[in-house]
Amino acid sequence: MRLAITHEAVFRHDATVRHSTQHLRLTPHSSLLGQVVDWELELPVPAYKSIDPYGNVLHVMTLDYPHKEIRVIAHGIVETTVEHESLADKLPPPFFLHQTELTKPDQAIRQFAEPHRLAVMTPHQLMMLMAALRERLVWTDTNQEHLASAAQTFSAGVGSSSHLTQVFLACARYLGVPARYVSGYIYSPGLPNQQVSLHAWAETWCDGRWHTFDVANQVSNLPHHLKLAIGLDFLDACPIHDVSVPEPDAELDTDDWGWMDEIS
Repeated sequence: MRLAITHEAVFRHDATVRHSTQHLRLTPHSSLLGQVVDWELELPVPAYKSIDPYGNVLHVMTLDYPHKEIRVIAHGIVETTVEHESLADKLPPPFFLHQTELTKPDQAIRQFAEPHRLAVMTPHQLMMLMAALRERLVWTDTNQEHLASAAQTFSAGVGSSSHLTQVFLACARYLGVPARYVSGYIYSPGLPNQQVSLHAWAETWCDGRWHTFDVANQVSNLPHHLKLAIGLDFLDACPIHDVSVPEPDAELDTDDWGWMDEIS
């Protein structure tokens, strides 16, 4: 399937700031899951482009002049497939057993995950874990960038796709399964100008390949997802992250929207 995707994001400070820096992981790269035909970022200033330790395309953008708003547009053409990724990519799968401050399981998460343990974990068993999590947690599509740990989300019983994904990662790694955080786009095909949204899901290493798990939507076959970045948690892979030192009385809000068309 060939898709033309456009995504626009606007950062708004409630007071003028003199300096800000954003880390942008808004560029997909070709893999077994899809080929990037063309992709471009429209930014207010030139950005430094690099490949981060996970193999993600990272743009670092710094504005050194007074401003209250930043507008970023990502657009391009991709061809998607529903193949599984069989390669271990840049880092070996065991690396993704590491817990972070955002995924470290507390006693409640360990007690929840333990009944799902098998001597050899399988994709089917992880599907059952995902289903059990969705019975326990409510998905909300707000506050996607609000930092909350897996333990905090599990205790609250509600969270964004990012938060639910981190709880799943905490459980999977506790059960001995390499698991990584994935950020990207989710879209609805079949009709023109369908909405494209930023989303998060997980990948686990079983049977010699990466398997995908969208905890929020309870699906493991993801033909309507486009991967942007991977990492151990949200901070490693979030598509848009303001890393500026906050100025007094200057809070940041982000609005984003996107759309796509299927093209021949």
